[in-house]
Amino acid sequence: MSITQEQTYHTIGKNIRKYRQLSNISQEKLSEILDVNNKFIGHVERCERYISLKKLIEIAKYFNVPVKNFFED
Repeated sequence: MSITQEQTYHTIGKNIRKYRQLSNISQEKLSEILDVNNKFIGHVERCERYISLKKLIEIAKYFNVPVKNFFED
């Protein structure tokens, strides 16, 4: 994976954490909402796993923000 791709996933993870904390929900709760493993969101936020576009769209809909917001620093 290129440095640019790695940076992009890092930015996505950071923004998922930001919106999750602003909404005051736990990683486990967001994982439950998305119907994924209860550790998945933590892995994505720490850039240990990569999220699919499908799941990112689900998160954006849940937080009622445009998908592009997750790509912005």
